[in-house]
Amino acid sequence: MKKNRKKPSPKRSAKPADAKTTAEKETLEGRRRFLRLARNAAIALPVLVGGTVFSVRSVQATICEADLTKIGKGKPSVVQIHDPNCSLCRTLQSQTRKALKSFDDEAITFLVADINTVKGGAFAARYGVPHVTLLLFDPRGEMVQIVRGPSDTDSLRNILDAHLKAHG
Repeated sequence: MKKNRKKPSPKRSAKPADAKTTAEKETLEGRRRFLRLARNAAIALPVLVGGTVFSVRSVQATICEADLTKIGKGKPSVVQIHDPNCSLCRTLQSQTRKALKSFDDEAITFLVADINTVKGGAFAARYGVPHVTLLLFDPRGEMVQIVRGPSDTDSLRNILDAHLKAHG
């Protein structure tokens, strides 16, 4: 005995109910896109604002450190002859900043003479020193010591401490 197979029913034509379902799907997908965008914005906003604040502070510190007219204003000064593209210069700057953290902020002035600028290049030429160098000045603005090349933080701390004791 043969089984009777059912013939597949013919395809239905689109009904208004199907159109409504498609519109609902599009609306739902639009909502999902909006919620995804809102979530990503909520995550990104604090990161962007924090980065902007860090950048502004970094630029302000850079501008302050580049003001070589602060030398000889009554405080001992340390000036780094610096090339921002030089990895040794960046290392020296990092080590110097670490060493300076152990001193009072008002005790010593840290400045940077960027050799890629006209003023920084002229400053380095005046003292006849290359980049990767620290120049130590007394409170009157007279250069008293040259420290060449990167050094470990403890050595720099000792050099700065002796400089402050002698000229602070």
